[in-house]
Amino acid sequence: MKSSRALLAPSLIAACLATSCADSNQATTDMATAEQAATAAPVTLKEAFKDDFYVGAALNGRQVNNMDAQGVALIEKEFNTISPENLLKWESVHPQPDAYNFEPADNYVALGEKNDMFVVGHALVWHNQTPKWVFEDEQGNPVSREVLLKRMEDHIKTVAGRYKGKIDSWDVVNEALNDDGTLRQSKWMQIIGEDYLQKAFEFARQADPEMELYYNDYNLWKPEKRAGAVRLVRSLQEKGIKVDGIGMQGHYGIKSPALEEVEASIKAFSDLGVKVSFTEVDIDVLPNPSGRAGADIDATFDFDEKFNVYTTGLPDSVQQQLAQRYADLFALFRKHSDKIDRVTFWGVTDNDSWLNNWPIRGRTSYPMLFDRQYQPKPAYNAVLETAAK
Repeated sequence: MKSSRALLAPSLIAACLATSCADSNQATTDMATAEQAATAAPVTLKEAFKDDFYVGAALNGRQVNNMDAQGVALIEKEFNTISPENLLKWESVHPQPDAYNFEPADNYVALGEKNDMFVVGHALVWHNQTPKWVFEDEQGNPVSREVLLKRMEDHIKTVAGRYKGKIDSWDVVNEALNDDGTLRQSKWMQIIGEDYLQKAFEFARQADPEMELYYNDYNLWKPEKRAGAVRLVRSLQEKGIKVDGIGMQGHYGIKSPALEEVEASIKAFSDLGVKVSFTEVDIDVLPNPSGRAGADIDATFDFDEKFNVYTTGLPDSVQQQLAQRYADLFALFRKHSDKIDRVTFWGVTDNDSWLNNWPIRGRTSYPMLFDRQYQPKPAYNAVLETAAK
């Protein structure tokens, strides 16, 4: 018996060793698989949606002038398209008739080129943030149609021409519609007439025949404004003007607008044969005293503490609502990724957002995916999770 057990023992040991090795090999395989999965999993926004659309952010002066190293690092890591928040608007880049301020714009374009990003220009023709001199003579009287057209042409060909082959897409005309779909009676409209839209696109196309040309506006989810945008673009198309895309700004709230309305506009604009981009995405979580929607920068109000309720931080319950809202939006964007070219946040962190000063100056707002310490919020993770589904 003893000898029998002695003979059996090595066999048992060998069997146990074999089982142990098998278990060890399986564990090693499982670990390798997990590591591969972790490596393959998207860890940035641009990686997560690389097969769907560009993901970007609007940059401010501090970032393009290298005064915000943490912000620039975040931009370079997370995004593959950039937009200029203010530095290419008329008052910034062309403040005086014979004076251009190109340095910030040059820095902006250089940052995009350095990181092989899709670079957006914003905006060539707009009724706001355009100096008075553009529309007036030396006595302060309105200029003639011919003079204003010439000023428009010179501005577009100088600014867009400077970045020919470097800026990939321009918002040619910004916010030309009222919410009811009618054309806004801006000074462009009053002095030149409705064909200022056509002329703006013609001048832009001449400045750079290869770049994408967009019409950009807020509240395009509203049925009346949606219909107005369709009429506007179709009218240009009938005149032989190529419009490459429509930019839906995407300044939304936690509950409004309904996703069904946003989706209806995506479909309606795509039916025109143009690309759709969400160009200025943010979600306002603060009280809305006026019930306003969109981004009419003239709709401002005096400071009132009761409308600035999260001065010490955003409650977790609201963080979760923000995360769910972003997740729902990005699920919709992915559903229509065949129609959507890019999604751009209007800012990088909560600290950068224009919503800290609109519609009430001095607010503490929380509309972005990254907090004031440059850290990802629950909304960031919620957005990434939509890409994995």
